Amino acid sequence: VQLQAYGGGLVQAGGSLRLSCAASGSIFRFNTMGWYRQAPGKQRELVATITSSRNTVYADSVKGRFTISRDDAKNTVYLQMNSLKSEDTAVYYCNRSPPYEKYGMDYWGKGTQVTVSS
Repeated sequence: VQLQAYGGGLVQAGGSLRLSCAASGSIFRFNTMGWYRQAPGKQRELVATITSSRNTVYADSVKGRFTISRDDAKNTVYLQMNSLKSEDTAVYYCNRSPPYEKYGMDYWGKGTQVTVSS
């Protein structure tokens, strides 16, 4: 089972980053995929989802700034983040929506840290 996000980093407010996430085919194929994030001291939240037919949904906080996409041939989901704000600072994860379960618990792979400086 693989869920590995990468592409994070330190960026100034107003800047852009593109996150990528490689997933196992068993998690990715034909499923709705999502990007989640968890800021320090806060619960993990769902940021964006994309279905296998490319329908997308965004949290109000990122609507118009973030774009989710997927490459089924590579089992990879992307998150293009523009006009970044300090409140976007968080660890970003990808997963199925709803999250993949392993042994009865949500399974989270390796996230990637995004830090936006103001």
